[in-house]
Amino acid sequence: MSATDEVLRELAAVLPEGALVTDGDVLEAHRRDQAEWAASGRPLALVRATSTEDVRAVLRIASARRIPVVPRGAGSGLSGGANAVEGCLVLSLMRMNRVLEVDARGMLAVVQPGVLNAELKAAVAEKGLWYAPDPASWEFSSLGGNLATNAGGLCCVKYGVTGDAVLGLEVVLADGSVVRTGGRTVKNVAGYDLTRLFVGSEGTLGVITEATLKLRPRPPKATTLVATFPTLAGAGVAVTDIMARTRPSMLELMDRATCRAVEAYKPLGLDVDAAAFLLARSDAGGEQGVAEIEAMAAACEAAGATFVTHTGDEAEGELLLTARRLAYPALEKQGATLLDDVGVPLSRIPELLEAVERIAAERGVLVGTFGHAGDGNMHPTVVFDRSDAVARVKAQAAFDDILHAALELGGTITGEHGVGALKQPFMTSQLGEEGMRLHRSIKSALDPLGILNPGKVL
Repeated sequence: MSATDEVLRELAAVLPEGALVTDGDVLEAHRRDQAEWAASGRPLALVRATSTEDVRAVLRIASARRIPVVPRGAGSGLSGGANAVEGCLVLSLMRMNRVLEVDARGMLAVVQPGVLNAELKAAVAEKGLWYAPDPASWEFSSLGGNLATNAGGLCCVKYGVTGDAVLGLEVVLADGSVVRTGGRTVKNVAGYDLTRLFVGSEGTLGVITEATLKLRPRPPKATTLVATFPTLAGAGVAVTDIMARTRPSMLELMDRATCRAVEAYKPLGLDVDAAAFLLARSDAGGEQGVAEIEAMAAACEAAGATFVTHTGDEAEGELLLTARRLAYPALEKQGATLLDDVGVPLSRIPELLEAVERIAAERGVLVGTFGHAGDGNMHPTVVFDRSDAVARVKAQAAFDDILHAALELGGTITGEHGVGALKQPFMTSQLGEEGMRLHRSIKSALDPLGILNPGKVL
């Protein structure tokens, strides 16, 4: 019996029927996420875990055999974080998909990692509550994936990213042992903040099998503001002014290339001649909401906006939000894409936008820029013809230039999508040698054999 056969036999003996999959077509479908350019290998097998015990069993065998394990959620990631490595076990958490508890009085929910973000929102809405983190993929991304990358979203400018909503975790370590971090209390400073350590670790330190998440009261109906600008820099100035005056519940930006892509994809009546489109919201309600919208409008007008309007009509507001949610799918229709995820300090947003315009011109590529302007997290997206070798080289160069530009502005190579395999080569540039040494020490302490999602992050 070969070593591969022995491993498969051991796994089959400890897993429920149907949990272990070796069919070639299924493995191919679970080989990568949505990061087209990130490398991927051929997995040995797929395990569809149904419980924490399944995860423990897999990791015990993997540790004993020194087999890499790549945790996987819905596969909607954009950095190659869920991409298989050669000969690995792909560990899918999507069958662990139960909302275990919704505690309305305690304002929390306990969930398994395979629950979709949208499913949790719907479950808590029945009790008049709201789960705030809302990545653009909220309808089809899993909470486990959101936790793994510390996903952000459109509302994070006011309500924070995924990590800000996490009270506690259950995590299976590389050797199959289980640790619980945090708890159910709002405040908890006993020991190191292990919860924050695992959130955003992209499956390289442990496998999250349960999360206790913070809920909020459902906010009042929002008022939505839109403004168009003749220059990207003007829109950037408006963003910094708005954030200095008030705290919107949403502040999003799309440039001309993105608006044109959206309008071609789904006509919504966008101004395709404007250099930038700004979308802002206030969900404060009452007089405070009116004051916030007025402050945002004044900031836009002072920054040279050519058109400013707002609406309290919920349907109209959602239609405008649709334009922003379609930004990436619309750009994908224009060709192959390389999606950046850079963040800069708020005061340097105008400089980032100017740098992206300059890079696009210098490299001779199309870049559509959109993103969460209110927290400085933008998604410049390079669009190119994948069949053209020269275009591919130019696209990669522009992608790299944008990362370097963000770092030069005191920013980050990733605000919410994660490092994965795609941006791993840039980690030393951001963290420095000592920062990388510390990261490797933590990795070594929790995963001494290096079996958890190797080649990602570090």
